[in-house]
Amino acid sequence: MPARPEPVDPVSPGPMPRSLVMLLAMACALSVANVYYAQPLLDAIGREFGIAEGAVGIVVTATQLGCALALLFVVPLGDLLDRRRLMLGQLGLLVLSLGAVALAAGTPWLLMGMVALGLLGTAMTQGLLALSAALAAPGERGRVVGAAQGGVVIGLLLARTLAGAVADLWGWRAVYVVSAALAAVLAVVLARRLPRRRLPAVDLGYWALLRSLYGLLATERVLRVRGMIALLMFAAFSAFWTALVLPLSAPPHSLTHSAVGAFGLVGVAGVLMAARAGRLADSGQGERTTAVGLALLCLAWVPIAFLEQSLWLLALGVLILDIALQALHVTNQTMIFSVNPQAHSRLVGGYMMFYAVGSGLGSIASTAVYAQAGWLGVCWLGAGISVVALAFWAVTLPRGERLVVGS
Repeated sequence: MPARPEPVDPVSPGPMPRSLVMLLAMACALSVANVYYAQPLLDAIGREFGIAEGAVGIVVTATQLGCALALLFVVPLGDLLDRRRLMLGQLGLLVLSLGAVALAAGTPWLLMGMVALGLLGTAMTQGLLALSAALAAPGERGRVVGAAQGGVVIGLLLARTLAGAVADLWGWRAVYVVSAALAAVLAVVLARRLPRRRLPAVDLGYWALLRSLYGLLATERVLRVRGMIALLMFAAFSAFWTALVLPLSAPPHSLTHSAVGAFGLVGVAGVLMAARAGRLADSGQGERTTAVGLALLCLAWVPIAFLEQSLWLLALGVLILDIALQALHVTNQTMIFSVNPQAHSRLVGGYMMFYAVGSGLGSIASTAVYAQAGWLGVCWLGAGISVVALAFWAVTLPRGERLVVGS
């Protein structure tokens, strides 16, 4: 069996309606939020379940395990099955999983629920991104994917803010009850609005489909390079956000969950950068955007390191970090979606496997480092990962591209 199926030549769709682009972005936001609700709640969850400060990052790591399972076994189904029915089924299971986390009676049940949330939230989000790329005309793909990724940014940011606010009012369990209600509403809206358009698909069985994902990883250099950049940048990003609640909730700041979550709103500029990065990638400027994004990722850790002295400097660091991440993420996705129109779901699944590994490693490493070396230790960890990402990109940049970036 060939590792890479022959592309089809479907009828090119017209420009995507703005209302559909906005709906896909909103659906991405509500889906991805479930993966990040726990981050500003780690101290409260740790106290209730008796999890030590140095080990509480396992809650986030369990979610990332679910992400990895989704990317390996669920997201590729978008290239095989009707995507509309697949997403509606996933939403129904997501509602049940949110209820299970809200009712968790012990640590094992909590962790299993977090795995389920990571699996279903990731499957929905990445399926929607792949659907956005498939529905868009080739000349607008970067713009549409950038808008959908902007929804991911909003969901990621509002997840922390909403989780903090709801937890301060009614406790951390109420966060998952509210999310279950929002997911139910989303299911109704998507059932009415998602188009029934026939999209490029492959004629493979399930296990052959999964094997073809590894074929793509083996044959597509763009996927491997962009995936490794994603692993490193998300490891740095997750190290920051997982550990952030620990120093901010302790003296001298002693912030509430709402205040900690509000720091996510600083990164709203990342939404604008996501759309801009998509347009630059459409025009062939992906490597230039990557260079700027990685440089900003390294720079962000300087103001972040002054958390204990100034919350304003911390906010500046968050802003730089989010702009860098979104510019890199959208550029990566736009470049890999150009590889094969029949493999959008598998391409995004393969790419995001790197993301899940990086996020999981960053989460568990950051709380362990914080317990031993404090906030400055976390900053050295994040800065070191960021520098490695920049060096990796520079080494793997093709010679011709190196001349373009340096011009």
